Amino acid sequence: MIVTSEITLNTRGECDIVDITPDIEQEVVRAGMTDGIVTIFVAGSTAGLTTIEFESGVLADLQGMWERIVPKDITYAHDRRWGDGNGYSHVRASLLGASLTVPFNNNRLMVGTWQQIVLVDFDNRPRSRRVILQIMGE
Repeated sequence: MIVTSEITLNTRGECDIVDITPDIEQEVVRAGMTDGIVTIFVAGSTAGLTTIEFESGVLADLQGMWERIVPKDITYAHDRRWGDGNGYSHVRASLLGASLTVPFNNNRLMVGTWQQIVLVDFDNRPRSRRVILQIMGE
């Protein structure tokens, strides 16, 4: 069986990192399957998904890493073409990726003790984000 659902959340932009683990867990339980996988996909080209330990030190380290490898204060061809100043956010999102697949067993995500699923919004302004889930199992 496959169940498709959606989570909507508001973000602040500028490398806002949001723990969506509880939302994913709730949708897995709601799907009524005990074992399977959930594919998580963020719709949009300026946000991505990953897993981290959701604590202030790691959050600061992750945000700092993005500024070092894809800085905001350089010229991007996207900005020259569209003038919206978020070329860096597109590049960052492409490096992180738009989807994850996580197994679940007995209605519980099989993540590590200190591992959470996070959405990272790289855009230069607040956004409403759609996260699509496809839950497959039995």
